[in-house]
Amino acid sequence: MKRGGIAFWGTAVLFLAAVMLSAELVANEYWFFAGYVILQFIVLSVAWSILGGYAGYVNFGTSAFFGVGVYTAVFLFKAAGAPLVVQIAAAALVGGLLGFAVGLLTLRMQGIFFSIATIALTIVIETTVTNWHSLGGAAGIQLQRPPVTAPFHSYVQMLVFVQAVLVVLGVAIARYIQNSWIGRGLQALRDDELAAECTGVPTLRLKMTACVISGALMCAAGAPAAMYLQYADPGSSFDLKYSVTVLAMALIGGTSHWIGPVIGAILLGVTQQLLTVTISSEVNVLVLGVMLVLFVVAAPEGIIGLFLKRRRAEGKA
Repeated sequence: MKRGGIAFWGTAVLFLAAVMLSAELVANEYWFFAGYVILQFIVLSVAWSILGGYAGYVNFGTSAFFGVGVYTAVFLFKAAGAPLVVQIAAAALVGGLLGFAVGLLTLRMQGIFFSIATIALTIVIETTVTNWHSLGGAAGIQLQRPPVTAPFHSYVQMLVFVQAVLVVLGVAIARYIQNSWIGRGLQALRDDELAAECTGVPTLRLKMTACVISGALMCAAGAPAAMYLQYADPGSSFDLKYSVTVLAMALIGGTSHWIGPVIGAILLGVTQQLLTVTISSEVNVLVLGVMLVLFVVAAPEGIIGLFLKRRRAEGKA
């Protein structure tokens, strides 16, 4: 294993240990509720970047995959009392299959046409779930959490650790893709898809791979949300705000490196939680819009792009 890989997995182990230890040291339950949301957005942002960043296909369907993950977990819990691990695994499988189906239908489209198709996907799936009365329909459905297992003292603490594991898994996958032939191929098709095809890059296969992996991670991130809220309804599960927020986090952090979406998700996630507590959750949308406009105009490559640009400048000096 290379030195970078050892450092990454060492950091991942320390991160998971810190999350586990927080269950014993942190008494205020609010920090776990806030931490869960931030970790959830890290997974979603990293997953979005695999298709939207590496391949350059701007995807507005995050809310569709997230909602499918939520309702896959709800269905399995209500139908068979499936444990959380099974719910997440099943949601990832369904997300991968949905990503494959969406890829077959939309990845031959480019630019704005692909983005519009992903928005339509959200509307179609939300309408279907709204009319699925066995899952609560438009009114939603209440869920009763099962007993928490040791060493956690509350179910939310356990959900935070589960989401932290998904963060490590998602970041590890994104990091591997970036450093592998898959990432180099996706970057080539993002820069010039026609030229990439002419040089023998299997562009369609790479796009399908990115769509499947991205969809699986997004659905897996959404699966624990039903137990987090103890409630699920189509309006909130398929809210387009997820799509806009995740896109903004990835772009603000920067999509040229796997760490970019992580930085963007932490920055915006923490900001949103602080605003919710101190002012109002409605201000989040305003701050999100202002920050997105500022970064698109002043730093289109995001925070990580500014950092890399500065390093290159220092290297030439």
